[in-house]
Amino acid sequence: MNTPRRHLLDESRDSLSEWMVRSGEPAFRATQVLEWVYHRHMTDFATMTNLSKTLRERLTNEFEIFTSRVVRRMDARDGTVKLLLEWPDAATSECVLIPDGPRRGGGFDRMTACIGSQVGCPVGCRFCASGVDGVERNLTRGQIVEQVLRVDQLARSIHAPRPAAASRVRSPHALTNIVFMGSGEPLANYSNVLAAIATLKADWGPHVGARKITISTVGLPKQIRRLADEGLQINLALSVHAPNDALRRELIPWAEQIGLDELVRACQHYFERTGREITLEYILLAGVNDRAEHARELAALAKRLRCNVNLIRFNPVSPLPFGRPTSESTLRFQQILRQAGVNTHVRKARGLDIDAACGQLRRRVRGESAVALTVSVAANPTEPS
Repeated sequence: MNTPRRHLLDESRDSLSEWMVRSGEPAFRATQVLEWVYHRHMTDFATMTNLSKTLRERLTNEFEIFTSRVVRRMDARDGTVKLLLEWPDAATSECVLIPDGPRRGGGFDRMTACIGSQVGCPVGCRFCASGVDGVERNLTRGQIVEQVLRVDQLARSIHAPRPAAASRVRSPHALTNIVFMGSGEPLANYSNVLAAIATLKADWGPHVGARKITISTVGLPKQIRRLADEGLQINLALSVHAPNDALRRELIPWAEQIGLDELVRACQHYFERTGREITLEYILLAGVNDRAEHARELAALAKRLRCNVNLIRFNPVSPLPFGRPTSESTLRFQQILRQAGVNTHVRKARGLDIDAACGQLRRRVRGESAVALTVSVAANPTEPS
């Protein structure tokens, strides 16, 4: 039986350098390989011409750069592109390119990769397609990084940066932002997410600034505090979705054991340690959490934090029994928050015509192929160590 090849994107520069030394190569060869992958966007070891033929063959035999295959691509009229990736174990996950700020001469001012951290989601929010079938497993460091590189390929094809003048000149990345807002709870896959961020921030990697990276969480207080103490400058977004514990428990099963007051204290700690303003994310569900009294409660909650509020109109998901609020009711909700002195924005809906909400495309393809997956539904928000 052949030994499975390792995922190169799971490696740090140090670990790859150690492999080089064990293989009888100088450690600096690792930096050369990583430059080809992350700076010149190559996915085939055979193209790495400053390496010996013997080393290229050894790398090909022992490592893979991309391990996923694109099962489906969906292009929206607004420029949003969604990919469904299948991993070697047949698990699937989604990643999305969200371009914004089109330029007159072509390209975009902002190119955001929205990526997932798990296959499925353990949280089970009543309004979200990601958690309908529970969670299968965590994504690895390399799989998280691979999503970013897949989306960057899309972004570069759309943004069309000028080609490098010579093979040794670094070709620019088109992505400007990375958000962990796809399927899964990032803080429930803490070690892999932080390891992936280390790769994404590294000068030998994509070299994305920490302030251009956002982690969105439904709220694990212990992990929020741990993240605050990491010394990073990444952004934190808290998925609130209800202004009081009673309603939040109806919408988010994990809220049964984690109250808003505990979450607010953890977010206060995050701001105190990092100086980074928190974003409160609030999905508006017609007739459920979008009334005036909800807006006033949310304003009172928000004023306990140094934060801004992102309002998100529900993206309809079949067969979930929730409706999308009207533009008028959304504006009224926003006005109440602003009158209370809360910085509030309505997030622009993207990709409505391509099942852009988390988990929708994955569920559609699973339904089409009639694949029955056995999943483990984690209804208890036990925080990982």
